[in-house]
Amino acid sequence: MKVTPLAIPDVLLIEPQVFGDDRGFFFESFNQERFEKAIGHKINFVQDNHSKSVKGVLRGLHYQLPPKAQGKLVRVIQGEVYDVAVDLRKSSPTFGKWVGEILSADNKKQMWIPEGFAHGFLTLSDSAEFLYKTTDFYSKDHEQAMMWNDEIIDIDWPMKDVSLSSKDSAAVSFKEAKYFS
Repeated sequence: MKVTPLAIPDVLLIEPQVFGDDRGFFFESFNQERFEKAIGHKINFVQDNHSKSVKGVLRGLHYQLPPKAQGKLVRVIQGEVYDVAVDLRKSSPTFGKWVGEILSADNKKQMWIPEGFAHGFLTLSDSAEFLYKTTDFYSKDHEQAMMWNDEIIDIDWPMKDVSLSSKDSAAVSFKEAKYFS
């Protein structure tokens, strides 16, 4: 697997080695030993999530506060999304900055988003199925949602006309958000 730190170096783009021929393809989508070597520490995933969205659906920007903060390993198994992570760690030199990547079933890229980041994605294809592993369980009492189009963060989403859930429509601004240390 090829691991590339993004503009925020703690967020990693992971490209698996794909073996393909006229019958199809095979790749190792997760290997605990290799993944831990890539991120530099032990990790324990406790929950897998799977969502399906139609074109123009934006899910995010979501995160959970300590002690239930989540790291996420995300990938797309059908379709294409624009995936974004926003650094909410006040002590970080990249606090308030974001990175985004296109993840698709075709490119098979994955993104590692550690604890301390808000995460969201926008469906670019007619539909997309999105899988992600988390390092802690979902906790309604710790979940947070930040505005996808906050002017301070200024994410360059590929579409401006998006479909949001009621929770995401009511999300707080970056200035009102709760941050990590």
